[in-house]
Amino acid sequence: MVDYKQIITIEPGKRGGKPCIRGMRITVSDILGWLASGMTFQDIIADFDELTEEDIYAALRFAANRENRIFQLAV
Repeated sequence: MVDYKQIITIEPGKRGGKPCIRGMRITVSDILGWLASGMTFQDIIADFDELTEEDIYAALRFAANRENRIFQLAV
């Protein structure tokens, strides 16, 4: 299992404080959008060779955790 806490970074001055991958300017939201548009892991890595499969899994894990926390607060 990927520990997203080692991969996802949040810096106030970078991309408006959005969660990013390893301090890069690629956000979790960017990755989710690419996946939602039909890109595969291989497509994303081919276009952004600085990303790894682990980075993509970390973005998914981060988003799932955030969604779960929001749902629990709403109940």
